[in-house]
Amino acid sequence: MKSLEELKKIREEARKKVDLREEKKGTRIVVGMATCGISAGARPVLMALLEEAKKRNLNDVTVNQTGCIGVCRLEPIVEVYRPGEEKVTYVDMTPEKAKKVIAEHIVNGKVVTEYTIGAYEE
Repeated sequence: MKSLEELKKIREEARKKVDLREEKKGTRIVVGMATCGISAGARPVLMALLEEAKKRNLNDVTVNQTGCIGVCRLEPIVEVYRPGEEKVTYVDMTPEKAKKVIAEHIVNGKVVTEYTIGAYEE
């Protein structure tokens, strides 16, 4: 390290590597994996989403897990965040429903309304 500028460059590169809150481009799918979600079957749903995204080579899609989303009676819950669109919350998910969400919503851009929290409440 020979200059302050070089130190700043090293700092920025290191920050990019560890900044977990950095907004990623593309679609983000989040699965509720708290105790309530896991006991309702969230783990097979998470695995189905990961496998389907990999099978379809969806490189701009990230599948993450989170803690409690807050509506335990509707678990497993999956939230889809797409750039420029409102969040979509899917409830009472199964691995089969997860595969359909990937095919219809993620690939074709059509929300699977019958699996959403709005349809469930009706």
